Amino acid sequence: MSLAEQTRAAVREQAFLFDALRAGVLNYTAAARFLDIDGDAEAIATALRRYGDELDPYEEMAASATVTMQRGVGITETSDPNALFRLGDVGVTPDGPYTAISASGDVSAGALGTVCQRLRVAGIEVAAAAGVDGDVTLVLDTDDAIDGLRIVEDAIDSLPAEEV
Repeated sequence: MSLAEQTRAAVREQAFLFDALRAGVLNYTAAARFLDIDGDAEAIATALRRYGDELDPYEEMAASATVTMQRGVGITETSDPNALFRLGDVGVTPDGPYTAISASGDVSAGALGTVCQRLRVAGIEVAAAAGVDGDVTLVLDTDDAIDGLRIVEDAIDSLPAEEV
């Protein structure tokens, strides 16, 4: 495998580097040192530059989504027909100590990762999450609900067109 192929494979394993390349904000030399590739750092940096030049840039486009909040939800290990969402025998029910924040509209399930990353950086733990068919829902501790709501709104508004 060539150095360029190794570099591309390593970038695909690190989503944040891929995103930084597409956004045009990557420090190529620092990224070359970060990647676990045997080879000259300057040659790896050059491979990164060339790979970045081939990627489609992000397109800015406002998301068409509505973000809502529902307090008093819970997580249960039993199958409840009134669950907001379920995965196997675990569900989020409309009765409990958590808050659900949902974004509905033109929101891809892939947007869930971006939203969860932003919440993690803010120190907000996600108790449950789901994304399907234009909807993303996250369950947070009620104490974090207002900050979480703002973060979800900002994250959805900032998503590139192909992730919205």
